Amino acid sequence: MNVLIADVTVGDARGRAVHVVDGAVAWAGPAADAPAADRTLDGGGALLTPAFVDAHVHATGTGLALTGLSLHGADSLRSALVAVAAQVAAQPTGTVLGTGWDETTWPEGRAITRHDLDAVVGDRAVYLARVDVHSATVSTALLDRVPGITDLLGFSADGQLRLDAHHAARQAAFGAVSPAQRTAAQRSTLDAAADLGIGCLHEMAGPEVSSADDLAALLELSRSTPGPLVLGWWGELAERGGLDVVRELGLAGAGGDLFCDGAFGSHTAALSEPYTDRPETAGSMRFELGQVVEHVRACTLAGVQAGFHVIGDAAVDQVLAAVAAVADELGRDAVRACRHRLEHVEMVGPDAIAGMARFGMVASVQPAFDAAWGGDGGMYAERLGVERALGCNPLADLSDGGVAIALGSDAPVTALDPWGGVHAAVDHRTPGAGLRPFDAYDAATHGGWHAARAEHRDGPLGIGAPAHLALWATDLTLSGVLAERARPTCRGLLVAGELVRGDA
Repeated sequence: MNVLIADVTVGDARGRAVHVVDGAVAWAGPAADAPAADRTLDGGGALLTPAFVDAHVHATGTGLALTGLSLHGADSLRSALVAVAAQVAAQPTGTVLGTGWDETTWPEGRAITRHDLDAVVGDRAVYLARVDVHSATVSTALLDRVPGITDLLGFSADGQLRLDAHHAARQAAFGAVSPAQRTAAQRSTLDAAADLGIGCLHEMAGPEVSSADDLAALLELSRSTPGPLVLGWWGELAERGGLDVVRELGLAGAGGDLFCDGAFGSHTAALSEPYTDRPETAGSMRFELGQVVEHVRACTLAGVQAGFHVIGDAAVDQVLAAVAAVADELGRDAVRACRHRLEHVEMVGPDAIAGMARFGMVASVQPAFDAAWGGDGGMYAERLGVERALGCNPLADLSDGGVAIALGSDAPVTALDPWGGVHAAVDHRTPGAGLRPFDAYDAATHGGWHAARAEHRDGPLGIGAPAHLALWATDLTLSGVLAERARPTCRGLLVAGELVRGDA
């Protein structure tokens, strides 16, 4: 296909054109000098940019939230239960799945219990993930579906589940999703991403968040229908067969949501010092150091990228100790070539940042976390105390320390919102901790390709780069969008040169 995208603004240069041949950028320059093409798309002066890359999503869970029960807007326990009752009435059969509740601002001062749920849903199976998706409240009917759950770590008789009990309940709940429901949810996510100018999604799958069948179905859907590309990661230790899944499905890496710890909101992120609001705990580590070392070693020997979910500083330090051990054994160059990545990396100090840079690691971060929970009065401050809270998500330190950064949403934890993520990365709630505007934008576009070890040597608009491009309905330049914190509407999206959204 030979397409000319004419009369566009590229970066801060107006009156430009981009020529796409066989799915790649073949020429870019002044519109007046543009070569002939089989088809011309008139940009009308609109802004043309590389398409966004969301470097951390869960497509099925996001789609189920988009099409089902989202509790992100619930401002009280009562309003959450009203929403649950409405969903039960609208969905008379099957397991009710919901996500997004956050009790830290509710006037009742407590979370949902199974007794609250049972009073509303009766004998229906209900799974309601907390906003961080590292704990959930479930109904009695769902508990009854999981043999032995009362003996698992993290079980509570009030139905508020954490750790192993939560993972078991989640598997039972999502195991009830039909293939048709799964496909509809995944399609909903891909459609929503395309509407937002997202040309690529990093799907962070694993046995504790989805299934290999779920991931395979998503990859096939992405290949067979117009829309964003999906690159997959599988979060399972090599000793448990994780690398076999990576090879079988042709994935980008062995990790992503390989849970070394949990989350602050659920008091399961692993800290070096106890939580301020629950001083009896410092969270939980999921693996022994030797297991992490073996996973990094196996991935490095195979030339596969390893990735880890790490939120607390103790979890970050454990992974870095493992990477250092493998670098000592196999050589730093071998480790750097794999570009191992850390997901979330919300609590990280100078020594850890230096280690990430030394080993060529990627920080896959979610600026919306800081926007939602950062500052001196948010959930971070409640859980960690103000001093530690203000040090969370130190994006400027990561960037200045030479660590490559990729931005994502962790949807459904926070919404698919690429421009919002860029602006949140700049307007960090801790003064001085945010990224410079163009650095944030680069981390949301080029950063995702770098994190996937798939970047073009001359950048996403370089000659020969795959034509993953977004056209925005604005007369602003890129500098103007960043300066005004604008969120322009996506007018057209090209993925590998094919127009999958819009009629430009």
